[in-house]
Amino acid sequence: MLQSLAGSSCVRLVERHRSAWCFGFLVLGYLLYLVFGAVVFSSVELPYEDLLRQELRKLKRRFLEEHECLSEPQLEQFLGRVLAASNYGVSVLSNASGNWNWDFTSALFFASTVLSTTGYGHTVPLSDGGKAFCIIYSVIGIPFTLLFLTAVVQRVTIHVTRRPVLYFHIRWGFSKQAVAVVHAVLLGVVTVSCFFFIPAAVFSVLEDDWNFLESFYFCFISLSTIGLGDYVPGEGYNQKFRELYKIGITCYLLLGLIAMLVVLETFCELHELKKFRKMFYVKKDKDEDQVHIIEHDQLSFSSITDPAAGTKEEQKQNEPFVAPSAPALTDGATSQ
Repeated sequence: MLQSLAGSSCVRLVERHRSAWCFGFLVLGYLLYLVFGAVVFSSVELPYEDLLRQELRKLKRRFLEEHECLSEPQLEQFLGRVLAASNYGVSVLSNASGNWNWDFTSALFFASTVLSTTGYGHTVPLSDGGKAFCIIYSVIGIPFTLLFLTAVVQRVTIHVTRRPVLYFHIRWGFSKQAVAVVHAVLLGVVTVSCFFFIPAAVFSVLEDDWNFLESFYFCFISLSTIGLGDYVPGEGYNQKFRELYKIGITCYLLLGLIAMLVVLETFCELHELKKFRKMFYVKKDKDEDQVHIIEHDQLSFSSITDPAAGTKEEQKQNEPFVAPSAPALTDGATSQ
């Protein structure tokens, strides 16, 4: 008997704080996912980093042996200056010196990466004035971009998602939830094909050093606004139609970002995902909701009745004085 009572009380306690328990498991799962990613990246990339370090040490030692007139501190000073310039997007290599980082098309590409928060990092402002302007430009431009993307995605979602789902639901009598799921999957497949696979094939042809996996990797890193900067198109030696190529990449990034947001919004509107998300949200108390509703209704009613009462009073004040009929009747009765 006591065990059954204790079990039922525990069940009631869990049900009462179900949202908190789900949120706790969500935080724990996220932390475990972070640790899992760190373990996998470390185990995969650490051996390659060690091999690269050994190769660089061998090259440095061989270079110093072949050029005895050059000391190691002088070489390290030169390499440090070269690497510092490379961090600003400036290279001393002969096959990369022909490309300017701050011509109009390159600056336009940089501005698009700043406003979309992609930030490849291959090109950064050199001057203090450029850094200050980048801060001010980002503070104004990023909220402006969010407003712009929200408005565009809202309009595109109406025509691409809501109207087709509603059409098949009304015209053919299919279940709205089933139509929404099928539509979301098809829209995701079309988006991945048009903005990932096809552009990856194009980049693998236009970029000499990129294979299909590296091109697909660039498309995903860019459209997800991660922007690692290890692959940036249009930076090759003697790139043909470089200005037009940069403008095309800028348009691709903006259109691809809009497409990604439309797909994300489409999936977020699914009934199953809405129900799943509510598991981790804080549930409002019903009594508080009723109080808020009553207060809102009272305010709304008072805001409606007060102007009506005011208008009636004004009408009474503006009307001419008319003697009431009841006293006239009484006077007639008394005279009789």
